[in-house]
Amino acid sequence: MNIGEASKSSGMSVQMIRYYERVGLIARASRTAGGYRAYSEVDVNVLRFIRRARDLGLPVSDIERLLSMWRDRTQECDEARSIVKKHIEELENRLRDLQQMLFSLQALLDGCPGDLHPECPILEDLATHIELEARVSTASLARSVEGESLVGQLSDCAKHT
Repeated sequence: MNIGEASKSSGMSVQMIRYYERVGLIARASRTAGGYRAYSEVDVNVLRFIRRARDLGLPVSDIERLLSMWRDRTQECDEARSIVKKHIEELENRLRDLQQMLFSLQALLDGCPGDLHPECPILEDLATHIELEARVSTASLARSVEGESLVGQLSDCAKHT
């Protein structure tokens, strides 16, 4: 089948098929006499495998490893389990971050009356964080410079003893 048919059958866009071929996730397609890519049912099954893994958010490097394990059925399942477990942990961390963002945004929204007054609590909050970050950054820089100075002084003392 041609790339358009493989795309429809696998549920993957033509551009993504070409990309996965370019990065080596799938084998280079055979070519017809006219130079068009030709895909077998096995190729389409690999594309479906990749699409499912991508739908689950797995990175290409993990998909590559999982594909290798799927192709070599003599490998044990523990590595696949480890890959999925690691991905779950990463998703849980991202979910916590997203929940915190949602909580913060909801607090901003709840604190804003949305009226015609020129003072906007949302803008004030965002500006306050800019000021706080600037102060923290300045304080960190000052501590760093002081630390370098202190290290230099200690080094000088050590040389003289």
